[in-house]
Amino acid sequence: MFLHISTIFLSAFLLFLVQPVIAKQILPWFGGAAAVWATCLVFFQSVLLLGYAYADWTARYLTPRRQARLHVILLGASLLLLPIIPHADWKPGGEGGAGPTFLILGLLGTTIGLQYFLLSTTGPLVQAWFWQRFRHAAPYRLFALSNFASLLALLSYPVLIEPFFPLATQSISWSAAYAVFVVLCAATALTSARHAASAPARASGSEAGGDERAPLLSERVLWIVLAALGSCLLLAITNHLTQNVASIPFLWVVPLSLYLITFILCFDHPRWYQRKLFLALVALLLPTMVWFSDSLEIWVATPIYALGLFVSCMFCHGELYLLKPGPRHLTTFYLMISAGGALGALLVGIAAPNFLSGYYELEITLVACAMLLFGRTVQNRWAASAACAVVAATVALAAHNIESYVAGARVITRNFYGVVRTRDFPQPVPFRAMYHGSIKHGGQLLDAGYRNAPSSYFGPTSGYGRVFASLPDAPRRVGIIGLGAGAIAAYARKGDVFRFYEIDPQVAAVAMMEFTFLKDSPAQMEIALGDGRLTLEREPAQQFDVLAIDAFSGDSIPMHLITREAMATYVRHLKPGGVMVFQATNRFVNIAPVIERLAAVSGLTAVLVSDFPQGAGGADYWLANTDQIIVTGNTELLQADSIQAVAEPLPPRPEFRVWTDDFYNLLKILK
Repeated sequence: MFLHISTIFLSAFLLFLVQPVIAKQILPWFGGAAAVWATCLVFFQSVLLLGYAYADWTARYLTPRRQARLHVILLGASLLLLPIIPHADWKPGGEGGAGPTFLILGLLGTTIGLQYFLLSTTGPLVQAWFWQRFRHAAPYRLFALSNFASLLALLSYPVLIEPFFPLATQSISWSAAYAVFVVLCAATALTSARHAASAPARASGSEAGGDERAPLLSERVLWIVLAALGSCLLLAITNHLTQNVASIPFLWVVPLSLYLITFILCFDHPRWYQRKLFLALVALLLPTMVWFSDSLEIWVATPIYALGLFVSCMFCHGELYLLKPGPRHLTTFYLMISAGGALGALLVGIAAPNFLSGYYELEITLVACAMLLFGRTVQNRWAASAACAVVAATVALAAHNIESYVAGARVITRNFYGVVRTRDFPQPVPFRAMYHGSIKHGGQLLDAGYRNAPSSYFGPTSGYGRVFASLPDAPRRVGIIGLGAGAIAAYARKGDVFRFYEIDPQVAAVAMMEFTFLKDSPAQMEIALGDGRLTLEREPAQQFDVLAIDAFSGDSIPMHLITREAMATYVRHLKPGGVMVFQATNRFVNIAPVIERLAAVSGLTAVLVSDFPQGAGGADYWLANTDQIIVTGNTELLQADSIQAVAEPLPPRPEFRVWTDDFYNLLKILK
């Protein structure tokens, strides 16, 4: 019994641990976009489905000995693919496109595909082997154990692993632990096969904890629906919190932890899912979540959605547990659960970005959950009446929210990288803003005489404004990572060259279509589509007078842009005496110590310029409060009156570890 338990625990721990380890390795290759993680989840859910299908097929059609032999062969083959380090050939080119979804899926498949597949098979396979050998014990609690191990891995990574170990060490250590798993799993398979023939007669249905009849097609479909809805709720609420409310590092851990906890509770013991209580709670919270879906207050939205996700997933997973078959059909049951999880991931991770113009999946998912609530209570007249009212309220509120989201928007477009919107504000001064999710990414005054006035994060008293005011009066070559509305082009003059690096082609299209900064500029404007760092790595030295790293105007920080390797690339593209400006405006993280260390190891000086143009009543609302860091070796530039009067030197932090592609620690820079 200990062999079965230890195999399941280690496999589930490694299954969840490999997800951040591998995702963190490939994030720098694909621009650090949040959608990279969503694509990884689609891969993990899909391979999990394949693993469960394999477990079900081998359990039903192979003898225990043949099943064990096949599995041991696959386990041995997977050892040949270690360690789990992605090959550089998968690194994408610098060109832009609709999104690297299939490239990411191919990379993951070749790097961890077989290992992840075999880890995925372990839960249902070992539970089936456990049942074959110990007929007196129901195996479903082992599913709770596996989810507990997954939760432990999830919580351990950001606290105990990421802050202390570089990625190479993480990959090697994971690979060594996987080798231990292979030995354990092979021993479990061979031992179970050897004892299968001598196992006692099958226990009765009551002893098994369920009947032994084959599940009906309708039951299998219901299992899929319940699991898919839980998966959709997880991803839709995670997207809403991290992209529309606040891109706080590690915020995604909260919904994923709650999702796993509901599986642990529901499959540990029937006492945790009090059906009447959770039906009432989910009926109350579904319309509440829709009502607050337009709230951007983190301390309001996060608790409501955390509680709502927990209650809704308790409903989905509690109903799953109540509908479970006898252990004889547990591999089929887990296969349907996995199919539902994969379907949910596909709907939210792949279908929504390609078929929905905005973030509507949350409202759609909550409406679907309300309809499922009605379906599960339809046999009780009073409960069904209440559920019908919940459906009506949820639909009405969802429709109102979508209508409000669209109202006033000039453009709404969506792709792999997110939703881009533009909106006009007529008062007190006509102004057009660009939004990426809930974050404003620049804007433009609309009156003809002010269209070329610096706005948003690029006001005259910002770090950018002061740098341009202090440069020699000669033609300038300027590089900018991050286009937004193109507002920085307000500083362009005849003879200048402004070269923008933009990962999202829809941002470039909207900047040209909705704003005139680039079209009306007297300077030469260039747009290079693709991740800024990757494109710069492939280009010859550009000899920039100014290089603006402006991918930080939102709360989500692309970490691959602030590592030692990235800094070396930036320095290569600067001309002697050139200057870099890092956008450091952020509500939740402080990148100043990171930039100070990078500047120090590069032999440069870093100073902070904080600007508060809205401080006196906010009259110039088109200008944003900003923190920007100027990095240069040009002491003459730093001594210019415009900069020296306000710049604050960043204090040396020799104890702060330099960030690299192989190591960074988000916990150290949380505000």
